[in-house]
Amino acid sequence: MSWGPFTSARSFLLLFLFLGLGSRICYGSGFGFDIHHRFSDPVKGILGFDGLPERGSVEYYAAMSHRDRLIRGRHLAASDGQTSPLTFVNGNETAFSNSLGFLHYANVSVGTPSLSFLVALDTGSDLFWLPCDCKPGSCVFALQNSSRTIIDLSIYSPSNSSTSKIVSCNSTLCGQTQCPSANSNCPYNVSYISSNTSSTGILVEDILHLITDDDQQKAVDTPITFGCGQIQTGIFLEGAAPNGLFGLGIENISVPSTLARNGLASNSFALCFGRDGVGRISFGNNGSSDQRETPFNIRQLHPTYNISITQITVGQNSSELEFSAIFDSGTSFTSLRDPAYTFISESFDSQIKEKRYTSDPQLPFDYCYYLSANQTSPVIPDVNLTMKGGDTYFLNNPTVKIVPTQDFYCLALLKSEVNIDIIGQNFMTGYQIVFDRERMVLGWKDSNCYNDQTSNNLPISP
Repeated sequence: MSWGPFTSARSFLLLFLFLGLGSRICYGSGFGFDIHHRFSDPVKGILGFDGLPERGSVEYYAAMSHRDRLIRGRHLAASDGQTSPLTFVNGNETAFSNSLGFLHYANVSVGTPSLSFLVALDTGSDLFWLPCDCKPGSCVFALQNSSRTIIDLSIYSPSNSSTSKIVSCNSTLCGQTQCPSANSNCPYNVSYISSNTSSTGILVEDILHLITDDDQQKAVDTPITFGCGQIQTGIFLEGAAPNGLFGLGIENISVPSTLARNGLASNSFALCFGRDGVGRISFGNNGSSDQRETPFNIRQLHPTYNISITQITVGQNSSELEFSAIFDSGTSFTSLRDPAYTFISESFDSQIKEKRYTSDPQLPFDYCYYLSANQTSPVIPDVNLTMKGGDTYFLNNPTVKIVPTQDFYCLALLKSEVNIDIIGQNFMTGYQIVFDRERMVLGWKDSNCYNDQTSNNLPISP
């Protein structure tokens, strides 16, 4: 599927790949690392790309919604394939823009000698994969900035790393039923339905480079199994995760599962989504005693971070609609099916005083409104989700303001086009979200992602 009129969208995701991640902010236990949004101002400023969708513009939100639609089907498709706290060697300081609707990225170092990759973080995927020994036309090898400087991207190769090992079909992590023999290389394929997007290759094992997140900053290297992505298709070649994807899912192949299994961190991690765009990920972070929580609904087949919502409140309107939804950091905007979508949208609309905006056909949102004269921000009803167990999840900012004119705003909610409900990044803004896989709960607490000193990063269970 093409990007349609958004020709600049083919390259705007590539600009983030070489942002320097030098400074560090240490906090708590576990380990974390820098994450950056693909539209963040620091990334755009350093690489100096022109022709990118302006942050907050109609084209910006349309491009992000379009990307969501292309990969949302992955939730319906099959995929083959404590001591001192730790952080990645490039540091744990994080940054994000103040807009909603983009992926987070992390700078990770792999192999011997080490290579750095800026990979997309995705709680909706399990496998960590990197571009590797690529077939012609199947990887993004370089990008060009506005000054026409060519920037080469790291491409992994098992033959160039002295610590690399090929995973065979008899490995417990292989999970393949179509191997020619037990000693054959273990193949993998991750496909995203409805978008002709996939990553295909073989599984390998190599060293992920970490350091202790303390004054000593002792080097800690741990073996990680990941995908050597020899063939990428679809939007992976058009800018989405061109330098790899970091799976944070529940399956044994995921990085959090591996770190817990190796005894490096408790089986939990936290993602922080600040209001100004700064973000953080911290492995081994179990949250705090005062966080709110709800249990996961773990399915045997393709488990995800699925939770149950029992009630929706929009201002003065309340409805006891019970449904399940997936918390997915790899989706920009929240998408819900009916009746939840219609209830939130119509209840929101009935309590807005501003005039309804005649929707631009490029806009992905159905409910938009003009700002009144001299009005800089909208007055909107509170939107709350009551989770299973009774704790309330308050939406800090369910709207987006459209630029450059900034004379109208939209309810940033999409109607799901597939048989699934997804809580995207925009509904996680202002929270530290804890994915506690030991207790099988989702936790959340208000956070600005800078000076959160209340996290309780427990060591692994005995």
